Amino acid sequence: MSENSTSSSTSSEPTKKVTTANLAEPAFGWNTYAERINGRFAMVGFFILLLLEVFTHQDLFSWIGLR
Repeated sequence: MSENSTSSSTSSEPTKKVTTANLAEPAFGWNTYAERINGRFAMVGFFILLLLEVFTHQDLFSWIGLR
């Protein structure tokens, strides 16, 4: 009986500390979250614009009718 009580109290695996990420809450106005999202959308838009020019061999001004 002493084996059961000692085996349950001592474990061969170390205890693991679980941590969660401290994510910013979405909010209105000028804040870190809004700036991060705007930057990401700007990078995606710029990448799409580059792909558009590569595949069509026309620039943005041609697409919107200024040339």
